[in-house]
Amino acid sequence: MDILALTDFNLVARHGGFGKAARATGRPKATLSRRVGELESSLDLRLFERGARNLKLTEEGRALFERTGVLLAELDETAAEIASGGRKPKGRLRISAPLLFSQTAMGRIAAGFALKFPEVRLEVTTEDRAVDMIEEGYDLVIRVNPDPDESLIGRAFLRDRLVVVASPQLPRTGDPAPGVARGTGERQTWHVKTEAGRSAIEIEPVLALGTLIMVRDAVRAGVGAARLPISLVAHDLADGTLVNWGDIDGPEIALWTLYPSRRLLSPRVSAFLDFLKQAFPNGTPDELAAYIGR
Repeated sequence: MDILALTDFNLVARHGGFGKAARATGRPKATLSRRVGELESSLDLRLFERGARNLKLTEEGRALFERTGVLLAELDETAAEIASGGRKPKGRLRISAPLLFSQTAMGRIAAGFALKFPEVRLEVTTEDRAVDMIEEGYDLVIRVNPDPDESLIGRAFLRDRLVVVASPQLPRTGDPAPGVARGTGERQTWHVKTEAGRSAIEIEPVLALGTLIMVRDAVRAGVGAARLPISLVAHDLADGTLVNWGDIDGPEIALWTLYPSRRLLSPRVSAFLDFLKQAFPNGTPDELAAYIGR
């Protein structure tokens, strides 16, 4: 298989078209088209469905892209490392991180990492959806309680738990109690654990808000009770401006770093994983709360 043709095929697949790949890389569009055509002929396979305006990978083309894209990236990284005389982190590092972690901690983490590794160009996007790392070109993703994925490996680097909190002035005698919910205004039942045992709290949301930061700010204003990660309200609980009505009875929250399952891990990804480990050595809610600050 012609590695140059394979490289050009990956460029076109990654950028979504011959014209886009040519503009992004400075390669002639005609050359890219010719090499991809030669690759298709040598494999006796159609790798792209060519429409009037759109270019779409066939099933065979997608399989080839997913399996060879990582290998070609490793070849480029190996060549760069040999040329530089070591495994010094450098180049582009694309990360996808969830909304709350991005809002509360990722800015400081990214800044600290950039200061320590100035030759790495870090790009962080914020989204809670499950991204396709290969298709969308991410080197690393951070996710909350991710579903198992055989194509990815990773580890939990932070753990948290949900608690029900409210202003000390809000009485617990209401049935239902006024609440602040994320995303839905429907009546809810929250099952909690306390030192006295398990109980259920009936909640009638008076506010339905889109982010947990908004929910926390509303609870601080005394409008109702809410379910929130304890790391987000740890300082409020310590100061007595909020009180804990109980821990949510359910699984803990775990933040995971995920990356493609491959034998060689790039120096950039390894450096970022090590940086997270230094930031959160024990992975506890208290460490995240300290990192978030007030």
